[in-house]
Amino acid sequence: MSRHIVCLTFDFDTQSGFISRGMTTPTPMSRGEFGHRVASDRIIKTLKDREILSTWFVPGFTIESHTASCEAIIREGNEIAHHSWAHIPPANQTREEEEEDLIRANEAIDKLTGYKARGYRSPSWDLSENTIDLLISHNFLYDSSLMGSDYIPYQTRVGDKFSLGEVYEYGEETKLLEIPISWSLDDHPHFEFFRTPEFLMPGLNSARTVMDSWYDEFIYMKKSVDWGILTYTMHPYVIGRGFRMLALEALIDRLIKEDAVFMTMESAATEAISHLGLT
Repeated sequence: MSRHIVCLTFDFDTQSGFISRGMTTPTPMSRGEFGHRVASDRIIKTLKDREILSTWFVPGFTIESHTASCEAIIREGNEIAHHSWAHIPPANQTREEEEEDLIRANEAIDKLTGYKARGYRSPSWDLSENTIDLLISHNFLYDSSLMGSDYIPYQTRVGDKFSLGEVYEYGEETKLLEIPISWSLDDHPHFEFFRTPEFLMPGLNSARTVMDSWYDEFIYMKKSVDWGILTYTMHPYVIGRGFRMLALEALIDRLIKEDAVFMTMESAATEAISHLGLT
């Protein structure tokens, strides 16, 4: 029997991503504020109305700065997963800094929910050479930061060897499950507008057009595999604008008609391990 899982995921960065990038003037701070002041409640209501559970990757910064908004997430049964404490990409940290950040964020999650996170997503989707080892040592079930597949989760590896002009050597598989993602299924590059003296992210694409593409991705999954997981990544301060919410709601309703099975990522990871015969 075919089964096609959809994971709706939300990176609840609020102001943390702007602060980590040095964008600390009042306007970017207010963008992050919109995420918890307005957008998160809209998203939660949309999911609740459709009896859908989702996964929120929440920095410790957000949990401790905007606790009430995070409590509203878990009150409806959604999963809280790990997204660092300060939204600093692990590739920019030493091993000691990365582990300290990981522990601090997990303590915030434990205080909020009563459990340590089972899932992890790195800030900016940029792992370090130490990240997978650290996640395994801290008993994580899955990661969602890599792009080595699309619909079928796979085991993460350590010890890949490569250098310019040499053959690529794959390392050893680990027990940490990867539930892959894609920039094309992330709202941020499609919609968010950034302008600095050095950089321009134009964003501002049509919400309906993007959601049509996201729908097509699900249809292709149904066409190409009997069982699979498709992960959409969103940020409340981005997707939470009214016209984008209308487009997202329309997408969800279309997916419901296509018999999509909506799950938290922890539940999807557990099913994947069983379905794929992984240990």
